[in-house]
Amino acid sequence: MKIGISANALKQGGGFERYAMDLARGLAQRGIEPAFFARRFDRSLPESGLVQAHRINVSFLPGKLRDHWFSWRLRRMRRAACVDVLIGCNRVDSSDIAVCGGTHRGFVRALGRTPTRADRWQIALEARQYAHAAVVVAHSLLMRDELRELYGVSDDKIRVLYPPVDAARFSPVTPQARAQLRKRFGFADDEIVLLFPSSSHERKGLPLIEAVLRETNLPIIVAVAGRPPERTSARIRYIGYVTDIENGYRAADFTILASKYEPFGLVGVESVMCGTPVILAANIGCCDAIAPHRKLVFAPGDALDLQRVLEQAVHAVQLGTSRASPSSARQASDPIAYDPSIASHVDSLVALAHELRAASSSSDGASTRYAPPA
Repeated sequence: MKIGISANALKQGGGFERYAMDLARGLAQRGIEPAFFARRFDRSLPESGLVQAHRINVSFLPGKLRDHWFSWRLRRMRRAACVDVLIGCNRVDSSDIAVCGGTHRGFVRALGRTPTRADRWQIALEARQYAHAAVVVAHSLLMRDELRELYGVSDDKIRVLYPPVDAARFSPVTPQARAQLRKRFGFADDEIVLLFPSSSHERKGLPLIEAVLRETNLPIIVAVAGRPPERTSARIRYIGYVTDIENGYRAADFTILASKYEPFGLVGVESVMCGTPVILAANIGCCDAIAPHRKLVFAPGDALDLQRVLEQAVHAVQLGTSRASPSSARQASDPIAYDPSIASHVDSLVALAHELRAASSSSDGASTRYAPPA
């Protein structure tokens, strides 16, 4: 059985680019070399040597047409590459297993905006993807609900699989190592630091956090990692683009997200695996995957409720009860309601691929490959 992966790129980047790289590594550990279809490949990455690279050039097109061109070209290229089961990590209408890490309808609704023509094009392509796929993998219960409500996907077609996290990278450190990291990031001993990792500050709720901090005397510093905020202050500090974000989590007292729309929010799981609890808006998808004792949750967009949980966070830090102990590997994963390993996630996807291949073979009466939509 030949497995394919479709993604926007094989390179360091956002959550879904990292996810596609995790799949490539996980498949390689099982002795599987997938066909990997993408717009761009970073040949300096070791993952590029684990796949059969198939580049689909979209650079000559206007941005709004690129997803549709990619999807159209992929139909023919997957046949030429003899792919039996394609895992779609971007919007493509020939994927057999469509991975849903966010829906465009849900995004537009959460932001309260009227869909533009470009939005409608994206939604139409997304709807075709979910309609044509044999299985849709939802990365959270929130995504399962959006698939059912906004796209009419039936329950028997949806599988909820939380995304993987590298436990070797995201793990607690000793108090001594943590103290050194706090010095490196410039965090004073008496500062209560909330890490805010973000490249989209408006969507991830920085304005709400800023507004609450202006009205409180709590000894809190928000350390912004990623894109520079529009302004800094005594309470909002920019610490740059942190490539070793695991050390940012370890140095902070809490990680915070107040997102308007967050289909999963890997930073929440990564943070608690590093021993650092989280402050999350209740609409963030990873809330269901994190144990109650490792999170403080507030009503989305509610400044008074956020003020309440910030007071709880300060109290927990002052009592010394906020952080997890690094004494064992088991304690690092206890706060997570699922097995976050890449191997476990890939095993589930490969099992699904075998099910689809077997179903296709039995229905055809022969071992013919899946034929994507024309």
